[in-house]
Amino acid sequence: MNNRIQELRQLQGWSQQDLALHLGVSRQTVNALERGRYDPSLPLAFSISKLFSLKIEDIFQPEP
Repeated sequence: MNNRIQELRQLQGWSQQDLALHLGVSRQTVNALERGRYDPSLPLAFSISKLFSLKIEDIFQPEP
């Protein structure tokens, strides 16, 4: 699944560790999410969506 997490994180001026702290996950999880190696659980996707004040579909897009 493609996502805009890295772009959104950088717009906030946050490091991966900063985002991890906001979400209650490890920095490694943020790294895996950004690189597309890990698809978030539904609760985590909602947390990311809420944190950035965007709809889930504005952050995550299925691969073609």
